[in-house]
Amino acid sequence: MKIAIGNDHGAVELKNHVLHWLEDNGYEVLNVGTDSTESTDYPIYAERVAKAVLSGDCDKGILICGTGIGISISANKIHGVRCALCSEPVSASLARRHNDANIVAMGARTIGPVMAEEIVRTFLTTGFEGGRHAIRVGKIMQLDRGERLEE
Repeated sequence: MKIAIGNDHGAVELKNHVLHWLEDNGYEVLNVGTDSTESTDYPIYAERVAKAVLSGDCDKGILICGTGIGISISANKIHGVRCALCSEPVSASLARRHNDANIVAMGARTIGPVMAEEIVRTFLTTGFEGGRHAIRVGKIMQLDRGERLEE
């Protein structure tokens, strides 16, 4: 499985930790984040990861900024992205099982490296349940296309 990972200046250390963890666990990694702590803009990295995932070059994506909020909002502006901001593994599991999230976002200022590993492990090893959740994901994608929902 190939994973795209991106980050801004506030998340270089955690990105590097997660990147090494991914490689140590047999994942191929595309690093599209910054390796500098000089101020930069997180939407750039959200777009890079989203494009890598949506093009099929990567299977899933990981985004990290200071809180994970800005980078996840940015990613979700891109048609086809379902990015979930997670601060613990239960949310990562449900994001995959119920929402078929294709990108996970985390905050370098809100979680530590061990929690990041657990979130990523859970996100990457949990499948989508489909069924009633597929109907809901379909409606999310309707909204993504600007379509009106009917009850």
